[in-house]
Amino acid sequence: MSAPLGGDRLALDITAGTRARLDVTTSAATIALRGSTTDPATYDVRLTAGEDASLNWLPQPLISTRGSTLHQTYTVELASTARLVLREEQLLGRTAEPPGHLTTRLTVRRAGRLLLAQHTAYGSPVPAWDGPAVLGHHRSCGQLLFVRPDMKVLLREPVHIGDAPATGSAVLAPLADSSALLATAVASTPARLRDLLDTALAHAEGTDSPAAPRIWSAR
Repeated sequence: MSAPLGGDRLALDITAGTRARLDVTTSAATIALRGSTTDPATYDVRLTAGEDASLNWLPQPLISTRGSTLHQTYTVELASTARLVLREEQLLGRTAEPPGHLTTRLTVRRAGRLLLAQHTAYGSPVPAWDGPAVLGHHRSCGQLLFVRPDMKVLLREPVHIGDAPATGSAVLAPLADSSALLATAVASTPARLRDLLDTALAHAEGTDSPAAPRIWSAR
């Protein structure tokens, strides 16, 4: 969608009830654009999954364009037996274009306890966001959160995904809550980013394909 524009306030409130399965996606990328005002836009997403529910949040990428300012928040509430796949993909600028200012905040609670709290910021005036310790030359970034209370394969240490770091790589790591894994990726293209996150999901599900990029321990 060609939104949000500067000054827009968008919100989504999505619930998967008890024992329900809900898959949510979008038909096209979300594009943050400069509006007629310099006020920032906000995009607030609240996701709730009840007992024995399964919620997959898999939207198309968010594109931050020149001159835009967007503050995005995700608030996720999970019951103790709920399952979740949450994918975020951000493209920082269109072809040969610097990005706008983009901040994202993700807060996830499971059975009322904090599972993950994360904040990221890209684009001017954020210092060093494109430095070698953050994104470097990459302009596609994203993450995938995988929560399964009945997870059979426990990951005890991070694994690195991708055998071509120049075009992007990802890390899949366990969280303090043993039911959750988090993959974080940076890439040179949207296609490469999606490939890395798909590979991380396959690994998390224990269904890694021999044709997938090589995975090795980060130790």
